[in-house]
Amino acid sequence: MLRITTLNLNGIRSAATKGMFRWMAGEIPDILCVQELKAQDGDLSDGMRAPPGFRGWFHHAEKKGYSGVGVYAREEPDNVVIGIGNEEFDAEGRYVRADWGKLSVISLYLPSGSSSPERQQAKFRFMELFFPHLATLRAERQEIVICGDWNIAHKEIDLKNWKSNQKNSGFLPEERAWLSRVFDEQKWVDVYRRLHPEATGDAYTWWSNRGQAWAKNVGWRIDYQIATPGIADTARQASVFKAQRFSDHAPLTIDYDWNL
Repeated sequence: MLRITTLNLNGIRSAATKGMFRWMAGEIPDILCVQELKAQDGDLSDGMRAPPGFRGWFHHAEKKGYSGVGVYAREEPDNVVIGIGNEEFDAEGRYVRADWGKLSVISLYLPSGSSSPERQQAKFRFMELFFPHLATLRAERQEIVICGDWNIAHKEIDLKNWKSNQKNSGFLPEERAWLSRVFDEQKWVDVYRRLHPEATGDAYTWWSNRGQAWAKNVGWRIDYQIATPGIADTARQASVFKAQRFSDHAPLTIDYDWNL
């Protein structure tokens, strides 16, 4: 069995103070993909780079306190790829890929467009260049799991207040249509939805810090494990961990009938 977890940390140092690494030791994922490190390499302690039983590989943003992704694993990968080969977005630290034989696991942080119209345009630019990258990945003879914060709620079932968010970043029609193309045209699989096609509140992975969103479970499902069909078919169980909070996101864990 292979356990893969994805979690947007909203700052690795902040998440560490909230017990994320203690939880990680007990959860025992084989691979943990993290996003939004908000830290440079020099900001990481040895315990953050290599928690007991793990080693991490990271893509840091050039801008301090911004973005950044990583992959922690128990087994050393055969190969690690940092970045997607695009100057604009590689400067923002959004992509780490690790390969183990016929399996690749990617930690992805798709841009958010909520802060300004300029950032929404950057999000669209990323989506435009990432779609053919996804097609290239699908053309490989490889099983792939892309973990991360995709910053898009796909369908009405994926957020509490969908009616009032139809003109907001993260639930725009063109964003949702793009994600539909990922699934329908390229045949990537939304693994959580494969296992839990009707889940609503239990599926949310992010809550705004405004109001009482967490207390009232007014959430969004924007963190995904999107996989090639072969490994997606081996997924046995999926869950969102909400018993403890490490950031404004919750960890999504999926167990696959797979061995590295």
